[in-house]
Amino acid sequence: MGHRALVAYRRPDRLYDLRYSHWGGETLSLAGEITSATPLADGSVAGPLVADSISRDRILTDHLDPCVHEALYLVDPATDYAVDAYRVCWLEWGDGRDGGRGAIVEADSEAKNSVGRWFRATKTALADVIEMGALSRRAAQAYLEARICEEYDGTLYTYGESIDTEPGTGYEPTPDRWLEDENWSDTEDRLEDRSDRGDRTDDGDRSGPS
Repeated sequence: MGHRALVAYRRPDRLYDLRYSHWGGETLSLAGEITSATPLADGSVAGPLVADSISRDRILTDHLDPCVHEALYLVDPATDYAVDAYRVCWLEWGDGRDGGRGAIVEADSEAKNSVGRWFRATKTALADVIEMGALSRRAAQAYLEARICEEYDGTLYTYGESIDTEPGTGYEPTPDRWLEDENWSDTEDRLEDRSDRGDRTDDGDRSGPS
């Protein structure tokens, strides 16, 4: 399966050339393995380009699928291959709905693993709260986004969002459907069916011989 990551190398024109790493997302170790002597981390980063001459925003919206990738690395060859590592956070749940909402959180040497642990634990707890019906999916996602931004200075994005759209404005969460609402709708349908059958029976009784 791998622990997929994208590695973006900054160009002199401030755009990026993008490459892929199949195992670079697990521990963010590529941050220390990419150097001027080993720009591809001794083969851990694939040589072929995924894309070239693209902006950071386009990396997020066009290539960094939060369902697939676990990390993003931004490399600056002009500053002796300095590397900024980011943990990718998927802000959706695997229930078949839209899955493109994500965030990147810069992970320094002290917090590079704690961010991932905190996010997984928080998201799992929220999933349980949603399943129990104590919180709607949309409210849980809004809470998760707020925590990511306030506590970790995360950058929110929507994979697949048009680059012409102002970041964040084109995203519309899937409307909530509460379990109680679905049960109530089923109950209403059954009551209407019974009422229709009762009306037909009454009409039949009235049309019969007196």
